[in-house]
Amino acid sequence: MSTYLINHLRIPGGIPNDEGLDYLERVDATLRPYGGTWLANGEPTVVEGAWPGLVVLLEFPDRAAARNWYDSPEYQEILPLRTRNAISDLVLIDGLPADYTVAGFARQVRASVAGASRTDD
Repeated sequence: MSTYLINHLRIPGGIPNDEGLDYLERVDATLRPYGGTWLANGEPTVVEGAWPGLVVLLEFPDRAAARNWYDSPEYQEILPLRTRNAISDLVLIDGLPADYTVAGFARQVRASVAGASRTDD
């Protein structure tokens, strides 16, 4: 099951500096061995709340590949180029099975709550 990396990225001044550009020029090579692919990168249209900055969305074959990429010596070498020059909130999230529905999730929660209340009686 695919795992996605979401980065809420803020670049002070809005334009990457030299170190930030060095990071951008080198990051692709670190992704390839781990199956990382770019899905989105840019300024979102905010329909609720606030989202200052950009969204970066990457896909990996699975969570292990995503963690192995992030922890790899190649990525750790360039990571400070980003962290010194941008503000990022990074999360990993697994994809869902093709048959997933939020209504099905709600049914599971209701069934779980009903089962718990029966055992409390």
